[in-house]
Formats: sequence, C-alpha cells, structure tokens
Amino acid sequence: MTAAKGTLLVIGSGLKVYREYLVAPIHRRARAAGLELVLLNNLRPTWQREYFDEIVVANVFDSEVMGAAAREIAGRRHLVGLLCWDEPLVLDAGLLAAEFGVPGLSARGVRGCRDKELTRAELTRAGLHQPGFELTTTVAQARAAAERIGYPVVLKPRAMGASIGVVFAADAGELDAAFATALSASEVDPGPYRASAIVEEYAPGPEVSIDGAVHKGEYLPLFVARKYSSDQPYFEEVGHVVDGADPLLADQELLDVLARAHRALGIEDGVTHSEVRLTDRGPLVIEVNGRLGGDLIPFLGRIATGIEPGEVLFDVAVGQRPETAAQHRSVAGIRFNYPDRDCRLRAVTLPEQAPGLVAAAPMAEPGTVLRLPPGGYLARHSFVVCAADSVPDCLDRLDTAAGLVRLDADPIGPPDPDAPFAMPAGLLDVDE
Repeated sequence: MTAAKGTLLVIGSGLKVYREYLVAPIHRRARAAGLELVLLNNLRPTWQREYFDEIVVANVFDSEVMGAAAREIAGRRHLVGLLCWDEPLVLDAGLLAAEFGVPGLSARGVRGCRDKELTRAELTRAGLHQPGFELTTTVAQARAAAERIGYPVVLKPRAMGASIGVVFAADAGELDAAFATALSASEVDPGPYRASAIVEEYAPGPEVSIDGAVHKGEYLPLFVARKYSSDQPYFEEVGHVVDGADPLLADQELLDVLARAHRALGIEDGVTHSEVRLTDRGPLVIEVNGRLGGDLIPFLGRIATGIEPGEVLFDVAVGQRPETAAQHRSVAGIRFNYPDRDCRLRAVTLPEQAPGLVAAAPMAEPGTVLRLPPGGYLARHSFVVCAADSVPDCLDRLDTAAGLVRLDADPIGPPDPDAPFAMPAGLLDVDE
C-alpha cells in the first residue's frame, strides 16, 4: 500500500456550485480524523485540488472502468469509507462499498434505491401504502397496465432522477405519447435498468422530500423540503423550501413510514433522499434515493437548521453515528429560473442584492440550448437562494429575486422528433 493512513474514497465530485459546500466540511473532518481523501472523477481536477490528497481521472460513467479504477486504489490504500452523491453512479459505488467491506447502503439497499420497480415491490411487500404499478417495455404493455391500474397514471423511467421522463397521462388518449417520453429518457441509463418504463397509479397530494441519515439501520431524519413543481403532464421541479421548524419533522406517522421503508429496502448505512406524497390515505413513499438530495436542498437544510450535511456524510461513511439535532430554526428556499420557450442562451444577468438573497448563480453557459419538456428537461438558466424567518416571507423574497433575473436568448425551432434523448446540459459534471 502507498498510504499508511486510512483513506476515504469519493466517487464523482459534482459541480463546484452544487457540491463544494459538502466537500469542504468532509475535508475538514478527514483532516481532524487523520484520514486522506481520494477522488475518482470523470474530468481533470480544478477546484477539487484544494480538498483531495489524490485525484484519479477515469470515466466513472462506465461501470467497468469505474470498478477497475476503484479496485486499483483499494489495492494500494487502506479504505475506511466510500462516498458518492451523483445519482448515475450510486449503484456502482454502493456495490463497491459492499465489496470493499466499508459502511454503505448494502448491496440489497442500493439496488432497492436505484431500481424504482424493486422499490415499489419491496415497499408493497412490507405492507406500506403504495400505488398500483407495472414495469413495461412496449407501448402495448403500458396500455394494458394503465387499463388494469386505472387512469390517471404516471409513467417514469425505471432508474432516472430529477423527474426526467416522468409524465402524467389522464386517459388512454395521452398514454402512447407519455410512454414514448418515459422510454426515451430511460434509454440514456447505461446500467441494467435501461429501456423500460414504470406505469403507476397517480397519487394526488402535496409532495415533500426528506433527507435523512441511516446508521446501522437506524433512520435519522435531517430536514424536510416542500417541493414546487411545474404543471402536469410534467413534474419538473422549479423550487424547494426548507423550514427548520416544519411540523412534519415531528409527524410520527411520516417518521414511522420512512423508518419502515428503509428497513424494507435493507438500507444499513448512508444518507438518503426520500420523496413522499401526503395523500388522504397517509404518507406514500414515491421513491428513496441512495444519496443526499440534489437541487441544493442540503444547502437549504444547512441554512434552515444549522445541520452540516457534509459532516453527516463523513460520519456515516466511516461508521459513526452522526449528530442530527438542529442548531437553529429558520427558512431557506431556492427558485430555478426557466425560459418561457425553447431557446439558445446568450447571457443571463443575476441580482447582486435582494432581500434575504443568499446566493444566485448561472446554470448554463452562453450558447447552451435550453429545451422544455418533452423536447428536453431541466432547462434552467439560473437559480436564486433566499433566507427568511417564515415560509411566506421566503416565498416573497424568492419572487422578488427571481424577478430581477434578466435572460438574453434567441428562440429556436422544435427538436428533431427522431433525435435520441440527450441528458440536460449542466446535469453531469462538466466543471472544467
């Protein structure tokens, strides 16, 4: 081995604007614990050099390449933990953690998170309230499934994130187009779950997400985010608000459902992002993701509660029970700014000052094509983050800050209907 010290391996850093707030406290905790940090990343390092003792560049989106690189690192270092927060990489990273014998979701747990069909099956088997569902690979199967389940239905790729390819179908007249959209998005997945779509019963009700830690099977909630989505038939996330005093944090029914769901999926150690519908039949777990929430939700949680999500990540990765008590109670929110129509971005101007403004940043480079569903997803050109003492004040501040954003863009024509689905610009790590 080339390093006598213990090593914490991180697979995929993510974009600086999205993930440096996690990496910095992980670095501090590793230093304090006498551990070294190694990053396995798909692009050459820039900002990451400040935090990692070694950086190995490899195509982490190729399972065989990632596995070979991780095993080479494990062969010369004493690995004590493995971290990954990038959705496309979670499955392979979780299986590697189990192979290396370090704390992780477990092989069963990471499969239960990544495979939405398996999630549904395991939660249904455990007696948790779940919608009717069926995995399909052809439009004929999807039609039959929708008739059996009953309209309205939702169609979604078997293993994608960020609501990409998720479509609402009110009746049989909308089913074929919805299936085509979900299936097209599923074909981007390089793993074993591609080219298939789930048809499931639509569950009405507000949607929330809960980020939580799991230590030796014990579920520990961190914070709740209220989700704001676009209108049907698509479910694009346009914003989130985290209230450090959200009453759902003390809702015993919700907490019991989440704990049971994690036990049913076999999750042992890690951090999860659960999405839940609050229905008239009680909380319904939509999915459990084997990672922290995206969309800067953990950043909002840190502002609203004082909980440091990077420290929580570090603790569970090395097998320690994390500190999850809130240090204070306030409100933080994020608003994503979208164009009104498909366009090519020229420039975006962001506010430097606004009431409660914490952060504002572009999310696409000049020249980027932004397409709205179904031609594209996550056509976000920028975001604003605001803090306040109450949810109404936070929403007002987000409205004000978003209203100060100026977009300069050229309209473009419709996409080629025969073109394959492309991942949204900026979703993957292109932080060169």
